[in-house]
Amino acid sequence: MDGPRRSFLDSLLETATPAGFEIPGQRRWIEYVEPFADEVRTDAYGNAVAVLDRGGPALALSGHMDEIGLIVRDIEDDGMVRMSSIGGSDRTVSKGQHVRIHTRDGPVSGVVGQPAIHLRKREDDTIEDIGEQHVDIGAVDGDEAEALVERGDPITFAQTISELANDRIAARGLDNRIGSWAAAEGLRRVADSELDTTVYAISTVQEELGMQGAKMVGFDLALDAAIAIDVTHATDSPGIPSGAGAGVELGEGPVLGRGSANHPKLVEIVRKAATTTEIDIQLQAAGIRSGTDADAYYTSRGGVPSLNVGVPNRYMHTPVEVLDLHDLDKTADLLAAAARSFDPAALQLDL
Repeated sequence: MDGPRRSFLDSLLETATPAGFEIPGQRRWIEYVEPFADEVRTDAYGNAVAVLDRGGPALALSGHMDEIGLIVRDIEDDGMVRMSSIGGSDRTVSKGQHVRIHTRDGPVSGVVGQPAIHLRKREDDTIEDIGEQHVDIGAVDGDEAEALVERGDPITFAQTISELANDRIAARGLDNRIGSWAAAEGLRRVADSELDTTVYAISTVQEELGMQGAKMVGFDLALDAAIAIDVTHATDSPGIPSGAGAGVELGEGPVLGRGSANHPKLVEIVRKAATTTEIDIQLQAAGIRSGTDADAYYTSRGGVPSLNVGVPNRYMHTPVEVLDLHDLDKTADLLAAAARSFDPAALQLDL
């Protein structure tokens, strides 16, 4: 991944974007796409849409900007901050973590408290729900804490990016700033191409709260097809439960969903694009739902042929998600190849 592309990725990953509070990340995304898009627009809740308007059939490349997080629920008399989840936060990874509370006046540092091992009774060594855990910001009482933070302030873990071996990185919230990155990059890589297709790059909000942003955009745009880019579980690390393995490995390329929301003809179109451009892909079963914005797009309007393209990700919904930068770069290449070869006539089912 070259310097400008990596700088854009880093800028997204270093920005706090919990669901419902995505605007800082959306600003960075818009700044990146504006130089090569014909138009960029936003809606009432902050979904961002960039378009290469070629007057032809419309293909969307869509990622979601929001990450899971926490939120200030209450402030107690002793100055401790109580919290609730934003999205699917994992109670097993939050205790003992450094966090940032994002206030109107800037970030406030804190830690999620964990009594020392010396003081805990082994029979009581359970992990409390998020609502029973607390953040210590150093305040001596409730009045001091309330002068620093407010109820409803979002909270994120303090981790950003760690460089691992073999062009792999670990970060908080790869799910799914990397999907918004890939959508923007897919658009950039076809911006100078001869296209018969109008291509939208979309960065949605509030996917972690039920794909709410994609529902808004799917209603608003008249799309012929939509490709939702998200992380997907790499099941090649220790500790994966029996029966949960999906055959998805880090470093083996982007993952195409099959089943449920994934339109079979759109799967064929993208598989053909991968073959033509010699991009290695992986396949993944989605028997009931994809769990991504594809589930919102495909039921929009009268039905929009949709596909989930996944980037393999280890340790999802933890502060140490891991991906291979090669997988991400090849995902953007695949999106560009799909846009160049898109033909809506090929979406017709053989009925």
